[in-house]
Amino acid sequence: MNDLSLFPSFAARLARPERIRLAKARVPVALLANDVPGAAEVDRDGSALVDILVENGKIAAITPALADGGEDAVALDGRHVWPLLIDAHAHLDKGHTMGRAPDSGGTHPGARAATTADRLAHWNADDLLRRMEFGLATADAHGVAAIRTHLDSHEGQAEITWSAFAEMRERWKGRITLQAAGLVPLDAYRSDYGARLADIVAAHGGLLGGVTRASGGTHGAGLDDIDLLLDRLFALAKERGLDVDLHVDEAAQADSLPHVARAAIRHGYEGRVTCGHCCSLALLGEQELRDTIALIADAGLSIITLPTVNMYLQDREDGRTPRWRGVTPVQELQAAGIPVAAAGDNCRDPFFAYGDHDMLDTWRQAVRILHLDHPYADAPALAGPAPAGVMGIDVGTIGAGRPADLMILEAWSLDQVIARPHSDRVLLRKGIFANRTLPSYSMLRDFPTP
Repeated sequence: MNDLSLFPSFAARLARPERIRLAKARVPVALLANDVPGAAEVDRDGSALVDILVENGKIAAITPALADGGEDAVALDGRHVWPLLIDAHAHLDKGHTMGRAPDSGGTHPGARAATTADRLAHWNADDLLRRMEFGLATADAHGVAAIRTHLDSHEGQAEITWSAFAEMRERWKGRITLQAAGLVPLDAYRSDYGARLADIVAAHGGLLGGVTRASGGTHGAGLDDIDLLLDRLFALAKERGLDVDLHVDEAAQADSLPHVARAAIRHGYEGRVTCGHCCSLALLGEQELRDTIALIADAGLSIITLPTVNMYLQDREDGRTPRWRGVTPVQELQAAGIPVAAAGDNCRDPFFAYGDHDMLDTWRQAVRILHLDHPYADAPALAGPAPAGVMGIDVGTIGAGRPADLMILEAWSLDQVIARPHSDRVLLRKGIFANRTLPSYSMLRDFPTP
């Protein structure tokens, strides 16, 4: 997958990885943990030319690039170096059911029905473990350092899925940091099951979550008692010390985000709530959008944009090209100081037929879809420090004292990073070459058929 002939000096250093200098590395300033080293050259894309000194698996220092890197140097000649990236909104339990689940037709209602059929027929512990393992091995090979996955937590399924997740989290400890949030329609919190689910989530150190629609309801349809249901969810979360992560307003006509923001304020949960999707914001008038964004800021919500999956599902009808292409208004949210991250969402399941758990690819698509270019500014942060902040973890940036978990790209500018898929990326973990072979789809070939 990766040809080390491009890096002969690096290959020679593999025998003595205790000290290396990545000379003339180009790092987006948005991915540096600290200020740009004095006198370092910064290009028009906002990327600094630096030397990265690695000692015993950690970054010892970042300095302006030297004219001569020294005898311990790996000459990168201005190639981009990024940290390993973060996917703060995934669905590992749904993943890789394409070819087995019923055909969804590419619509949101069809995806829900197909997923339900597949879940009821197949989601036992062995099935979940195999598909989660495949997904994590794929993410690992692409250089993903951390994932927050939402887990379908319907009554009768939650215990099985959360136990499988706990096993995978232990198995992947030290390689990929894993978090999980419970996912049910919001009206699940109307019954006693809501408290039982909250206990399951708390026992596994997860987040309480849900989607702001009713069980079996029309996509985007509101709930008459949404405020009561949100109060119930937040009360359960507060009793157990759980943070909250919700699916909100994927559809054009949905308007539950202000209800979530006000609930967070009512319950003193400012800074502890994440909302994914939020596409309906794209259809608000300018003043209403400004008012809603101000409310989001007051509530301290974090927002995750998931443009690839939303583009796949939105406004799909047979024989008709979609007219509505609504995405999270990332630039306006960022301008208001609201934390925003990009994430991958579903992967090869009824909600999204494609994907490969590759956050670099997700970021590349997000930049194009959301117009986060001309200039790029701090766009790289959406896949590194921004999702790290959402997850409350200290990864996704390059800085002194941090593990040397890095990816080297065959690109000298951000437009080149975006232009190609970078199947030739070189991964370092703790300063050592650590490329993995992507798992073969043959691991999934003996899926039972519906």
